[in-house]
Amino acid sequence: MSPAPPIDPPARLLMGPGPITADPRVLRAMSAQLVGQYDPWMTATMTETMGLYREVFRTTNEQTFLVDGTSRAGIEAALVSLLEPGQVVLVPVFGRFGHLLVEIATRCGAQVHTVEVPWGEVVPAEMVEEAILRVRPSLVACVQGDTSTTMCQPLAEIGEVCRRHDVMLYVDATASLGGNAFETDAWGVDVVTAGLQKCLGGPSGSAPITISPAAAARIDARKVVEAGIREAADDDAEAGNDHAVIRSNYLDLAQVMDYWGPRRLNHHTEATTMLYGARECARLLVAEGLDAAVERHRLHGAAMLAGVRGLGLTVFGDVAHKMHNVVAVEIPDGIDGDAARSALLTEFGIEIGTSFGPLHGRVWRIGTMGYNARTDAVLTTLACLEQVLRAGGAEVVAGGGVAAAREVYAA
Repeated sequence: MSPAPPIDPPARLLMGPGPITADPRVLRAMSAQLVGQYDPWMTATMTETMGLYREVFRTTNEQTFLVDGTSRAGIEAALVSLLEPGQVVLVPVFGRFGHLLVEIATRCGAQVHTVEVPWGEVVPAEMVEEAILRVRPSLVACVQGDTSTTMCQPLAEIGEVCRRHDVMLYVDATASLGGNAFETDAWGVDVVTAGLQKCLGGPSGSAPITISPAAAARIDARKVVEAGIREAADDDAEAGNDHAVIRSNYLDLAQVMDYWGPRRLNHHTEATTMLYGARECARLLVAEGLDAAVERHRLHGAAMLAGVRGLGLTVFGDVAHKMHNVVAVEIPDGIDGDAARSALLTEFGIEIGTSFGPLHGRVWRIGTMGYNARTDAVLTTLACLEQVLRAGGAEVVAGGGVAAAREVYAA
């Protein structure tokens, strides 16, 4: 058997719903050499990263750090640490990733209730409040930006409703943070998780998280003793503590908070290379300015929106509530959606996405996020998409996509 060749990925422009083309500066940071996990430089870098992500999340929460794993590891860590078996959780569902929260919460043993709207819409705050009054949850778990539908859920009113009824609020901001406004403290969000592979411009593999003091206290109350889960459960019973222990070790945020905290209690070996990447993602975002980054995503998202319309394509969903960083377009009649995506990839090296469930085969999802939220990426994608559509027999406006996008940039 001949030896395996070195890694040599093909040139790609990732213009789908994520992952996106990583910022070269993030990749350079990730090539730095490792140091020991308790080296003073390493622990100082961890502390520095916590401070950077407080700025990204716009929070003063002490408990702001990284969960080592993809964005889904962050989601699961939050829910398994917040939810005890039998507790009631309410999930507003407006796309695939709301259903994911339902699945994970169910696996935690929670009693899960939902409020749902058709894909392409967002959930009104009054629906959430009515459900809170009806089912009395201890937690509302919500997605901000659901890339399956491209909708961005307004959160300020939901946060106010949760505060008024003394309900904690968890938000999955994986697909939206950095490209859409997010105000952890101002909106009253208790726990937020994210990922690097969307608007933050990095690779998947690290999940930033921030936890309010109230949520941290709730999680800490479920902490296991070092002797083990069985002994901890017995001790809790003897002490009259009615908190169930967290049923995960790796995703136990009570232990991870101690690992990142001043005591640096050993829990796992920090994923050093991912720490470097996550730090660089946050550093670049803070250096650009949060408001400027959101505006950059808004501008290039508006150009892509105008461009696909300029080609004569129909946009899916309530555009007034569309995420800045991704647009869903209906596949024209007579066009094989998967074949067109394949042609765009093989002929031009550009990737766009399909969708899930009721939208599979009906829409394409085109992203403008992170490092790819820039003019050349938008114009190149529109020009190449036009050629693929023409080759497939679709009637499109010649040059209409690029022309419409350039009008947005010229305004």
